[in-house]
Amino acid sequence: MTGTTRSSADLDPRRRRILVRAWRRGIREMDLVIGGFADAEIASLNATELDELELLMAEEDADIFRWVTGEEAIPERFRTAMFERMRAYVPDFEPAKTDRQGQATPS
Repeated sequence: MTGTTRSSADLDPRRRRILVRAWRRGIREMDLVIGGFADAEIASLNATELDELELLMAEEDADIFRWVTGEEAIPERFRTAMFERMRAYVPDFEPAKTDRQGQATPS
């Protein structure tokens, strides 16, 4: 799995499948968003949250990307605590600004 930092050795088969699918989305941005979330949270998600994540992952990546970035309103069926937790894993796609010494500065 490209990008994952988590071993799936301690996961049940359903969680392993979800983890693999989370990192093989089709567009790299969604790999980072959903895969990063799955790495951090997959072991602690309950059955309902796993259902919600699988339902979300069945959607088109471009649609999910627009919902995550706020370009489009999130459909009612995805307005869940799990989705909001996933949105918190959105990587910063903007390049870091640097000062004259090459140090990153806050945005």
